[in-house]
Formats: sequence, C-alpha cells, structure tokens
Amino acid sequence: MQPLAYLDPEFLNSAEARPLRILAEYLEPLQRFKAEDIQDTVVFFGSARIHSREHAERALAGLVRRLAGRRSVDPEGRLARGRKALEWSRYYEEARELARLLTGWSRSLESSHHRFVVTSGGGAGIMEAANRGAMEAGGKTMGFNIKLPLEQDANRYITDGLHFEFHYFFMRKFWFAYLAKALVIFPGGFGTLDEMFEILTLMQTEKLDKQIQIILYGTDYWDRILDFEPLVQWGAISPHDMKLLQRANAPGDAFELLKAHLTTHHLATGTTQEMKAPGIAKTRS
Repeated sequence: MQPLAYLDPEFLNSAEARPLRILAEYLEPLQRFKAEDIQDTVVFFGSARIHSREHAERALAGLVRRLAGRRSVDPEGRLARGRKALEWSRYYEEARELARLLTGWSRSLESSHHRFVVTSGGGAGIMEAANRGAMEAGGKTMGFNIKLPLEQDANRYITDGLHFEFHYFFMRKFWFAYLAKALVIFPGGFGTLDEMFEILTLMQTEKLDKQIQIILYGTDYWDRILDFEPLVQWGAISPHDMKLLQRANAPGDAFELLKAHLTTHHLATGTTQEMKAPGIAKTRS
C-alpha cells in the first residue's frame, strides 16, 4: 500500500520536499521553545578546537612522554602545538566560568520564563564550555548542532530536550538571531567569523527589532585578527558602526557588560516577549 505523502520517507527526502524540510526546522524548534518556556538567549560562539585545561595538560604530558629519548627534535612541531593548545585552554575555562556566572544570575530573576539561556552551536570546544558552565550553575542550556560531512557530535552538557539538530545553516542562524539578546564571541575560525558578521550586518542595517550586544572576548586574539579602522578610513563603514562591538578579557568583566546590557534593555523596560511565530525583520509599511 502506498503510504501517505507526509509519511513517505522517499518523498520527504526528495528535492521536491525541500520546502517541507525547511519548514520543519522552523516549526519543530518553535514548539520545543514554547514547551520549555524559553524566552530568550545569550549565545556563545567560538572554536570547536579549544579544549579544557585538563584535556590539554593530559595531551601535552602524553606527547612529552612519547617524544622522550628520541634522537630527532620533533620535526612536525607537535610540542609547539601542544603548548599552544594548553595556552588556548584558558578560553575554554573562561567561557565555562562566564556561562556559570550568567546562568546563576539569570536563575535569580523573577520570571515565568527562562531568561537569557546560554546557547551554543552544540559541539565541542567553546560550545561545550558554555553548555558545561550553564549546566554546572543548575540552569537550562541549549545546543544548535549542525550536520556536517565530518560529523559534529553534540556535547553532553546540553539540557535534555534542548538539543537541536539542523541540516540548513540558514535555519540554524535564524534561531540564533531570533532568540539572542547578546552574543559572546570567543576566539574561533571561519565559522565563528561567519556567525558574528551575520549578526553584525543585521544590526548595522537595522533588521533586528531589539537591542542586541556583541562582546569580543579575548583581546590578545581579536586585536590581531580584526582591525576595522581601515574600513572606517575608506568609508566602508561609519565610525558609529565601531560601537556595535564591545571587548572583554576576563569572565567577570564580560559578565558585568552582559548584566548591564540585559538589565537596561531587556529587564528595566518591564516588557515581556511571548514566544510566537517569529520574524526578525522590523515591520515596514
């Protein structure tokens, strides 16, 4: 017997059914956000390649043991990379601490909804650290994972029921943008930059109908990677656009920036945002 079209796996995975798959990645998360009373988020972006201090120390110690007594001097530079990984582990630990501070504060707020839920891309590295810190503070924490050719497994610190799997990058980005009241951008690569510039463009072009904050975390890294002054000098962006980014280099400093922004723009107004079928663009006549 021929199955109903909406129960036919062959049809649902066909090119013709692509609009249905896109719609599913819009409606299914919305249903779960409502069920879990999620009102808004603070999103942590950053590299999946940054490990915890414990992991980095263990890996470096193992490498030193394996290389001990060898005549050749580490021609592949593995020791240098291991030491750099240990240096970078500070960002894992600081993302974890910031998420813990933020979640502890958000849980103290009087609200019928879960406010400022720590959210990540769901994978390893900084994403894991953010989910881990929020979990350790006793709060809900979400992961928006993406299916990739080299499978990215979701980390184990995401709250049950709040692990989301996306096929389409643009639907994943939509939910990042729609729910976020602030972003914290830790050191990362192409993916981190892509996600940050997506939100920056929406802010610059006033396509977001809310006040959102972007914090670049880790001045040693970002000062070398991003220099926007030539963009201002050439007139590619306005001087005012430089104010779209704030910087922090310690968990306590980043937390104070977040708390001030969230209190002023999303708590002091006394307004609440009910979860509904969303659209991130301002309504224009």
